[in-house]
Amino acid sequence: MLGLGSVLVLAGSSSTGSAVEPDARASASAPAYSETKTLQRVVTKADGSLQEFPAYTVTVTADQTTDLRGRQRIRIAWKGAQPSGGRASNPFGESGLAQEYPVVIMQCRGVDDPGRGEEQLRPETCWTASFAQRSQITRSDGEAAWRHDLDADETAKGRVSGLDPLPGADVCPTADIAGYSTRLTPFVAASGRVFPACQADQMPPEAAVGAAFPAAELAAFTDLDGRGEVQFEVRSDVENESLGCNHETACSIVVIPIVGLSCDQPSSPPTASDNACRRTGRFVPGSGNFASEGVDQAVSPTVWWSASQWRNRFTIPITFGLPPDACDILDPRAPTGFYGTELLAQAALQWSPAYCLRKDRFKFQHNQMSDEAGFTLMENGGGAAALVSSEQTRVGTDPVGYAPTAVTGFAIGYVVDKPDNAGELSTLRITPRLVAKLLTQSYLGSDLGRGHPGMADNPLSIMQDPEFVRLNPGLSRINQEVGATLLSLSNQSDVIRQLTDWVTHDPAARKFIAGEPDQWGMVVNPNYEGLALPAAEIPLLDDFVPETGNTCRQENPAVYFNQIAAPVTTLRRISEALLDAHPNVQTRCELDADTGLYKVGRIGRQSYGSRFMLGLVSLGDVERYGLKAAALQAAPGKFVVPSESSLAAAVSLMEPGEETLPFTLDQAAVRTSSKAYPGTMVVYTAARMQNLDPADAAK
Repeated sequence: MLGLGSVLVLAGSSSTGSAVEPDARASASAPAYSETKTLQRVVTKADGSLQEFPAYTVTVTADQTTDLRGRQRIRIAWKGAQPSGGRASNPFGESGLAQEYPVVIMQCRGVDDPGRGEEQLRPETCWTASFAQRSQITRSDGEAAWRHDLDADETAKGRVSGLDPLPGADVCPTADIAGYSTRLTPFVAASGRVFPACQADQMPPEAAVGAAFPAAELAAFTDLDGRGEVQFEVRSDVENESLGCNHETACSIVVIPIVGLSCDQPSSPPTASDNACRRTGRFVPGSGNFASEGVDQAVSPTVWWSASQWRNRFTIPITFGLPPDACDILDPRAPTGFYGTELLAQAALQWSPAYCLRKDRFKFQHNQMSDEAGFTLMENGGGAAALVSSEQTRVGTDPVGYAPTAVTGFAIGYVVDKPDNAGELSTLRITPRLVAKLLTQSYLGSDLGRGHPGMADNPLSIMQDPEFVRLNPGLSRINQEVGATLLSLSNQSDVIRQLTDWVTHDPAARKFIAGEPDQWGMVVNPNYEGLALPAAEIPLLDDFVPETGNTCRQENPAVYFNQIAAPVTTLRRISEALLDAHPNVQTRCELDADTGLYKVGRIGRQSYGSRFMLGLVSLGDVERYGLKAAALQAAPGKFVVPSESSLAAAVSLMEPGEETLPFTLDQAAVRTSSKAYPGTMVVYTAARMQNLDPADAAK
């Protein structure tokens, strides 16, 4: 049976940052990819001689490149690049175009190997979420700097270029207007279909307004020291069929440090486009361009496809793992079902093909459900085994054994931006009492919550809570409703039990839940006072419906704090909400133009630069999606993030149960440690030790 007698530390169980130790991935002995190039801009003078700009020796690294999965994030870093100017408030997609000397990062189908024929990547196989990122349409002479690119062939310097033949006016009505220049960079889909990219309706369906996923490609900022770093999200053909990256299709991440167009010999006298090609930028290095003012095209990301910029690319080959349904397609055998915790979901995606593709193994199948439900199914004979993270209540008579299978756990994931567009927060500290405040709906959310009996003087959200501010100084205190909640699970889970066990072992958190105000006067929501914890589920106990003059809310009365909490059924949904910075807060209230009725729904995605969101996630999701994980308080004043060493420290504190029973992590012991991570959990394979089907027992 899988996992019997062994303990596996999941590769997906380490986190991305630490208050007490370095990042596990960043401290690896060597990156998965590293390359160094010298980049230089050259401009031809009127006499034919060359003016050479300063050269930059740029090194680009990536921390992982193989066996990737859709929406996985890769850390890409660089040094030695030209510092950027005119920093955009949002570097992703079209929002990042108004910058100077950024580093363009995108995903492309193909590899950099001319011998691979059609598999050779080119600008036409690189993905952008809008046509404005790849084409220049109807530009005046002063906006056509690319027409004088020193490295471009003559066809690319024409008034209209990029696609031959040019689509007719019925497809691209503004592409060929006398007196104006156009450069098309079409997108060639995996199917072979060519999208002209001359306007929004001539782009692939995944680039539609309101697409399921936000833009992943970006124009990233380089600091004054020539350094930068991003978490880049890759997309498989599941998320982007037109791009078409999968385990059989070669793909790459392309990184282009923009150093400026190299220019050919100017006319005499120079034309407006000659002068445009030679411009060096309007913004000083390190400056911001939050108003999205105009930039010099020659040093902007809008011309990444030009010959002199494209030649400076770094190409990072990537491979994707087998799709989630690979075993269903490749192995006709009936699966052996394991039922239970979602904590093992990311590992199971890798384990399944490792089992089903070998005939000497069985077809392993992980079926996610609560620990309790999985255990009950196993006891009743409905499943070969259960995957659980604690001892379960037995209802059958057959003895059950627990075999440790994986060390993993939970995290409080977050996405928090620093003020003044200073980037994403890298370290967040959270105490048990702060979690208690969030779980008991003790923040007001907005002015709508001020009428709640017994707590009118509480902060609107955690970002205004003096306890949080003291631990995490320098963050924005501008209120957002999402700051009043920790996005969590609506159903029973051992994860909730472990989280609340950590909370209840903290004296300050216990006193708060019991009704004692904190030192700043904040009190527990009266509906939660005396809440019995630990528990496998956090009930929604509040019943406050605010009185308001808002017509929409009058026609849709609802418990306000429950709309803010809006728990979900899986940890993955929480991870994806964090990944997209899209809170599940259900307080959007607006008029439906089609029906003429008011409706309530989910608020929109948060704007880059003002994001703030907390969510309960698995450590496997932290690793796959590159999520930030908060440092949780262990011993008083000591904050620890999840890492292989901090999980190991927690495991060393565990006490063994009786023979064949699980180990237990005593949070009282964690409170004596400065190194043990409180969210550590062990997943066990639980199976009957008698009367198990012989065929399953043999596995």
